[in-house]
Amino acid sequence: MLEFLVGTGLAAAAGLNAWMPLLVLGLADRFLPAVELPASWAWLSSDIALWIIGAMLVVEIIADKVPAVDSLNDVLQTVVRPASGGVVFGAGASAETVSVADPAAFFSDSSWVPILVGVLIALAVHGVKAAFRPVANAATGGVAAPVMSTVEDVSSLVLSVLAILVPVLAALALIGGIVALGVAIRRYRRRRRADTVAASG
Repeated sequence: MLEFLVGTGLAAAAGLNAWMPLLVLGLADRFLPAVELPASWAWLSSDIALWIIGAMLVVEIIADKVPAVDSLNDVLQTVVRPASGGVVFGAGASAETVSVADPAAFFSDSSWVPILVGVLIALAVHGVKAAFRPVANAATGGVAAPVMSTVEDVSSLVLSVLAILVPVLAALALIGGIVALGVAIRRYRRRRRADTVAASG
């Protein structure tokens, strides 16, 4: 079960920022003795992978904070974020960590299953993010773009770290985020209805 929580937290983080969980997972494998990726995923902590992932992370962080460019970036990331989710779910769920006693317990021999699950989780999170961002930009004249992007980047970082070190907390944070998003959507719809009624009256 903990393997699933590790993978879910990392894949959800990838839906917000494709490169953040990849970098966190690679650095954790490199510097934390308690985290050891399996041989098939060890390339994530190689020098060249960390440099490339770090560079791509900087590009995404900048692009995602510019109104209009952020929506274009979301279109481009429709492939990248789910792919990243598949990688981090597969790597994170099979990593030997303090929190994960038996990496093979959840997935047995079906190595494609965690990748597919990670793709679907990251795609779902990305879909919500990509759909919500243009609405927020339009409502605020683009002012929301850098604020929301920063919140997403920080959330992706926190979720990635928690998923690796304390997966139960990552799951709770993810549930809290879903609840908060639901409340925000409900309030937005209520406000729109009220504005429509006021305008028609």
